[in-house]
Amino acid sequence: MSSVASTVQAALYPLPAFYFKVVFAALPGADTSFQEVRGIGAEMDFEEIKEGGENRFIHRLPGRVRHPQLELKRAIAPYLSPLVTWCRLTLETGYATQISTTLVNVYLLDELGIPVRAWSFANAYPTKWEVDDFKSTKNDVAIETIVLSYTYSNRIL
Repeated sequence: MSSVASTVQAALYPLPAFYFKVVFAALPGADTSFQEVRGIGAEMDFEEIKEGGENRFIHRLPGRVRHPQLELKRAIAPYLSPLVTWCRLTLETGYATQISTTLVNVYLLDELGIPVRAWSFANAYPTKWEVDDFKSTKNDVAIETIVLSYTYSNRIL
């Protein structure tokens, strides 16, 4: 690696986790300002095989890769927001309409707003839409959580 490339890489690491954006491919103009994104990751299942006559170890054979659901938190959005409409059509119509999936990209941004890390979530659709508790003793913003299921994810940057 050249000294210029290593200097640029060093300037980008470590990245702060507070500057990010979420983009929904099929929801142009969607209000996508979120307070929190969680669930980016993957875990491989495995099968344990005990070898006969050898008691010192167990063989672990790789299996399927599982992905956690993607959770997005933000202030409660207006009723007619494209993202709220998508969630309502998916979760409140009782399968009267076909579930619409979309590609979701999550970008971690540098101080100039340029994506420096990115993850892609294929065929995402909402599986849960929840509003945090209302309490008269709190002075917080009303928060909604949208949970998305998806087919698979990739790190794209």
